[in-house]
Amino acid sequence: MSFFGELYLRSTLPFLSAETTEREVAYLERAFQGLALPGPIVDLGCGHGRHAAPLNTRGALAGRILGLELDALTLRERLPGFPVVRADLRSLPFRPGSLAGAYAWYSTLFVFSDEEHVALLREVARSLRPGGLLVLHTVPRERLESEPQASFSGRLPDGSHLEEQSRFDAVRGRDEATRRLTLPDGRVLSGRYAIRYYRLEELAQLLESTGFSVEWIHGGLEGEPPSESSLDLIVGARVRPG
Repeated sequence: MSFFGELYLRSTLPFLSAETTEREVAYLERAFQGLALPGPIVDLGCGHGRHAAPLNTRGALAGRILGLELDALTLRERLPGFPVVRADLRSLPFRPGSLAGAYAWYSTLFVFSDEEHVALLREVARSLRPGGLLVLHTVPRERLESEPQASFSGRLPDGSHLEEQSRFDAVRGRDEATRRLTLPDGRVLSGRYAIRYYRLEELAQLLESTGFSVEWIHGGLEGEPPSESSLDLIVGARVRPG
């Protein structure tokens, strides 16, 4: 089965607190508040809409957020308050230069091969207007290097039991994991996934090579610079003219 389907939805939502979501939404509001370009701002891999729903109904971004998600179950269970299209991140259904901005949280864009990441970012650049803003969230690679192996086993609030083991391959820059979720009704969902973590200089080079200019790099939701203790890596980049 696909990892980014029911398994991901049921096993991830319990760890996403309302407080964390609000802080992330506030960061995105600040990031896009000065964007004067017309057009939608797309949540790439919007999931059930924990960012898209509040952003589209308040403040300067109200009415401008569009979700993009591939998983049908996640779309059926999404929060109300924002429009959405079902599509693959690697083949965006947007006309050239039709978007003002885009954002992707939790390494959403980096679950494919290195070659696909290049093509994907070029697709995003194609869809954005010149000067359009892309905001990417990921985790500093140094965190994975310092703790290359991790495991979890525990009970979730709905009674499900979650087990996961992961190992970071520093040579390939990929965190590879297996996840198994036993639901209260006895069904067992299991799958494997891999996330590519780039060094900061590699990520900047990747963006520059696909049509972007890096505008800022933050190590947290308050806009602080990245450091050895950073829990987040957030990059803002704009599409270069031409």
